[in-house]
Amino acid sequence: MKKSEKIIVVAAAATLVGLALFAVDKFRLRRFLNSISDEGYETAYDILYPEKKKGESRLRFGPVLPTE
Repeated sequence: MKKSEKIIVVAAAATLVGLALFAVDKFRLRRFLNSISDEGYETAYDILYPEKKKGESRLRFGPVLPTE
């Protein structure tokens, strides 16, 4: 087997593995979202995406002076 053929085989194998991992990830996500929707939590962001943290909150208590 020539070196160029080995490179092509390795690249094809890596592509197939990547596609398989992508498909498994999408399958797990779809199953997770379906289980959530069955329970009625379609719009609850913290339940849909528990691993994501919300950004800094702009909620401030008391008088707030505008900063320049």
